[in-house]
Amino acid sequence: MTAILIFFAIHWYGALFFQTVFLHRYAAHQAFTMSKGWERTFFVLTWIFQGSNYLSAYAYGVMHRMHHAYADTENDPHSPMYSNGIFDMMLKTAKFYSAIRERRIAVDPKFTANVPDWKSFDDFASSRVSRVAWGTLYTLFYIYFAPSWGWFLLLPVHYLLSPIHGAIINWFAHKIGYTTFKVNDTSKNLMPVDFLMMGEGFHNNHHTYGNRANFAFKWFEIDPSYQIMKVLNVLNVIQLPKEKGRTKVFMEKRKMAS
Repeated sequence: MTAILIFFAIHWYGALFFQTVFLHRYAAHQAFTMSKGWERTFFVLTWIFQGSNYLSAYAYGVMHRMHHAYADTENDPHSPMYSNGIFDMMLKTAKFYSAIRERRIAVDPKFTANVPDWKSFDDFASSRVSRVAWGTLYTLFYIYFAPSWGWFLLLPVHYLLSPIHGAIINWFAHKIGYTTFKVNDTSKNLMPVDFLMMGEGFHNNHHTYGNRANFAFKWFEIDPSYQIMKVLNVLNVIQLPKEKGRTKVFMEKRKMAS
């Protein structure tokens, strides 16, 4: 049982960390910088930790920029206001994401500017072979370590972890929570200490200052991912912008990024 819980926690938080830091804050919003070598390393680490749910930094970045530009309108790739329930929203999101990743739809250049793109690796990591291989490894791990068959109910979460993470924020953070800033959409902050979603739950803050590396804003809010990013900054893995008081130098509301 202990092995299963540890594995589940590593997969949950590992996949979530690379989704929020690499795909979201870096690819979509360029909230910090890194070298090309580290960027490629993050591509590979995203594949390792997301596994069967690997998300393309290019497709995620482009789609998320469109979400900010068209939040809660009919052009929003994943708005609860234009979906018949959370599963309908997830399906629409998946179709739109795939169309962008496979370059089947034309995208305004303002949404693709400087988005990291490693298409050959994306094609491999997104392939059916890769996804099935990871899913098989998860299943074998459970066969070996699960103390009873009831634990196998967690396997679908492993298979669909990244879409689940996205749905939690894209649905519930537009439905419940508190607002700190008045914005032209329904974004909300889910909780003061976002330990389950590693800072992604501060959605209202993020929709106000889209390119801010730290999603927390009030004194009692804690963004776990940002705390790790500060360590990576000290280690020179990434370069965070200089701080000015409690805010970032570049916290202007830019139409595309916020």
